[in-house]
Amino acid sequence: MNTTKLSTKSILPLTCSRSGSCCFGKAVMLNPWELLSFSKEKKITAKEFRNLYCEFGGIRLIFNGKADKKGQKACSQYVDNFGCSVHLGRPLACRLYPLGRQIQFDKAHYIYEGKQFPCLTDCAEVLDLPQLSVGEYLKGQKAEPFEIAQDEYLKVMQSIADIGFELLLDTGLAASGDTKTLAAWRTIGNEKPEVLAQRIGSEWLDYLMIPQITDESNDPVTFAQKHNDLLLDKIQEQFGGLETFQEVHEASVLLIAVALHLSRGLGADTKGIAEHWIETAKSHGAKE
Repeated sequence: MNTTKLSTKSILPLTCSRSGSCCFGKAVMLNPWELLSFSKEKKITAKEFRNLYCEFGGIRLIFNGKADKKGQKACSQYVDNFGCSVHLGRPLACRLYPLGRQIQFDKAHYIYEGKQFPCLTDCAEVLDLPQLSVGEYLKGQKAEPFEIAQDEYLKVMQSIADIGFELLLDTGLAASGDTKTLAAWRTIGNEKPEVLAQRIGSEWLDYLMIPQITDESNDPVTFAQKHNDLLLDKIQEQFGGLETFQEVHEASVLLIAVALHLSRGLGADTKGIAEHWIETAKSHGAKE
């Protein structure tokens, strides 16, 4: 689909009419900090929120509420004639809507899909409301900490993947003539989220989405860094004593799977990332 690129100074009909139409039939992806934010607002644990309201191990919000006239199901957090029941804890995807955020070469760009402004399909009344710049809209939505969280978790994603690379390239596995590891990376890059979640398993999904951080911080940078440290400790504990190339292969594939699953929760192009990682590994001597 075509996208329209924006700057923070772009002026658009961004004053919400609060019709609730955007709470139906969407795919709202979550990172671990957003999952925690939701659970705090719901006044339950992150694990309880995930188990009740998320799928694929916690990376996507369930839409199983009352259907609208198009047959689209409402978000599990939507209350008819009221709106979002956890509005203050809503994730970046909801705060940005109808805008999207792309990161290219470490710089964020704002976009909307298609040539026509998306809200006009179901909420044409927004044309009669005050227009805002993208920057004003983001400030009003208090999006900044959630953008920071997304950027920090992109670093966590790469940190996990880097160890998958090290296992392939620095242990002698790639030099041994191994071809099945990159083939497995490509397979998991194309897997549906439910299949990838099953491959990863409940233990690693828990490590990934509901970290046991006792001193929970309202600062997304601190939270993501603590989470990254926990993941690195778990990786060292579980994979620090690998002895055979088969064990190294399995560990590398698992960690790339975990990193790709997180990438999907961040709204990234999981297939494209997998292909990029494969080409990078091949440029360092790995074979497929």
